[in-house]
Amino acid sequence: MTKLQVAIDLLTTEAALELAGKVAPYVDIIELGTPLIKSEGLRVVTAMKEAHPDKLVFADMKTADTGALEAEMAFQAGADLVTVMGTVDDATIKGAVEAGKKFGRKVVVDTIGVKNRVERAREVIAFGVEFVELHAGLDEQALPGYSVQTLIAEGREAGVAFSIAGGVNIDTIKDVVAAGATVAVAGGAIYGAENPAEAAKALKEAIQ
Repeated sequence: MTKLQVAIDLLTTEAALELAGKVAPYVDIIELGTPLIKSEGLRVVTAMKEAHPDKLVFADMKTADTGALEAEMAFQAGADLVTVMGTVDDATIKGAVEAGKKFGRKVVVDTIGVKNRVERAREVIAFGVEFVELHAGLDEQALPGYSVQTLIAEGREAGVAFSIAGGVNIDTIKDVVAAGATVAVAGGAIYGAENPAEAAKALKEAIQ
């Protein structure tokens, strides 16, 4: 079954823990967004894992270099999953995967900025990454004509383990699941909702 991941793009550990506390019963993976990690450091990863040891904690490092080192830092802080950018040299991704093997943790490749996401997804999955995040960032989502359906179609085509991030909400979640996504990533649809717990619950029920 498709897992539900909440992307927390808040900027303080307190706010992140407060939101996670509300939505944890309905999500499988708690993602700490890049701005949050840059704001608070890897302490936020440790705090989240201590608060929710039963959840997978996803550190959105968006690593572009020193793959092994940055992955190791995140894993030591308690992350179960870390991201490396799909646009980087293959060696960076492979280095992170090697660090993952050492800690028994996993690497996800983020496709922001990748020109041919389908082709790159097939390439990187061969390096031993857990899944490929077909991802349109907030800036791309704001452009006229953007649709999450593009990512969904690419996921179907790629034929590898993938997640969808960038416009997943109560209206699109069923299409994400139908495409066979390993993970559906909801950010604003949860943290931007008036009642985040209700929003997360509705998404989880839609998946089930």
